[in-house]
Amino acid sequence: MFVDELRRFAEKIGDPRVRAVAERAGAPLRVAVRGRPGTGGATVRRALNSAPGIAVADPADVAVYVTVEVLKPEDRAMIAAHPPALILLNKADLTGFGGAGPMMAAQARAAQLSAVAGVPVLPVSALLAVAARDLDPARWAALQALADAGWACLDESHDGFLSASLPVSVEARRTLLEKLDLFGVALGIAAARRHGSLSGFRALLRRVSGVDEVVAALRTAGANVRYQRVLQATAELAAIAVGNDAVSEFLSCDDTVLARMAAAEDVLRASGLDTGPVGHLERAQRWHRYSDGPQVHRACAADLVRGSLRLWSQAGGIPQRAEAR
Repeated sequence: MFVDELRRFAEKIGDPRVRAVAERAGAPLRVAVRGRPGTGGATVRRALNSAPGIAVADPADVAVYVTVEVLKPEDRAMIAAHPPALILLNKADLTGFGGAGPMMAAQARAAQLSAVAGVPVLPVSALLAVAARDLDPARWAALQALADAGWACLDESHDGFLSASLPVSVEARRTLLEKLDLFGVALGIAAARRHGSLSGFRALLRRVSGVDEVVAALRTAGANVRYQRVLQATAELAAIAVGNDAVSEFLSCDDTVLARMAAAEDVLRASGLDTGPVGHLERAQRWHRYSDGPQVHRACAADLVRGSLRLWSQAGGIPQRAEAR
């Protein structure tokens, strides 16, 4: 990544101006979390704030809208007024215990909502995502104690779980429901029965929660923002490079050129464009002719040309058809 290359260079050169450029270029993607009350927006904020490279903030670079179960008229009005990059179907773990489980049911519902809203919808359990980070040994010990109690202790209801005769106090069970709800408790009991560990259970919670898919989608949505930062950083470094050979060499070195190409590819792919062909020279020729689309795409095309030609040169400058002989 361009930011990684720039950070290493800033550390090496020790120039505070370059370090400041690196800090601005590598700032977290700012994500605004919006939605009506009762949808778990605060928990979503906690879940996303723990993701590397993301900071919940408003004003933001990217916005998400949080809903549960359905899109109500007020949801649709807010989405139409301020279109988000992504809609999160939160509390996906409550979608139902039948069939293949709540998360699979939530995926099907998310697809239906996406067709209605015209915006990508992803299911997520922010509660489980937060628990994946924060669940402590005391809660894990409680789940281990429940492992021999049998599934009947869950009763698919909070009241049944709290009123059952179990080797764990009612207060401890209430805390488990606050941290995990019934689906998370069921996952914990299953993990404990398999003689799992707390770290393994926390990793399971993260996988099941869907938060990694949300973070990946946000990074895709933020590709244009990251690329604009690359362009800004390059312009600032070009000014510093006057009379500074080290900065000038950094801007023209292979690693920097290829990192800029990678950032440009992210933008084009996020827009649904194919960045091929595979052959370096053919790709450079294709994007050299590119003149359609917004200005940022034309800048991306220029970076693809530079990077592809650099790769072609590294390969010996031999056309791909000759290499195949």
